[in-house]
Amino acid sequence: METPTLINDILQQIADLTVEDQVLITEILNRRMVELKRNQLLARVKEAEANYQAGRVQAGSVADLMQLTDDD
Repeated sequence: METPTLINDILQQIADLTVEDQVLITEILNRRMVELKRNQLLARVKEAEANYQAGRVQAGSVADLMQLTDDD
């Protein structure tokens, strides 16, 4: 099944539910998205800490950063 079709099928099934159930699904999805974003942020923080501990971090100004990106 193609993704757009699957999404449309899911949305139609949700539309067939009661308003209360639709609200509940919305709340559940919102909580899951918050948790997902929190976990993604935690992973980025851990990666940044590991890079810092390994000495793969440089200090500098915005101009220094722009110079580094121009070199790529």
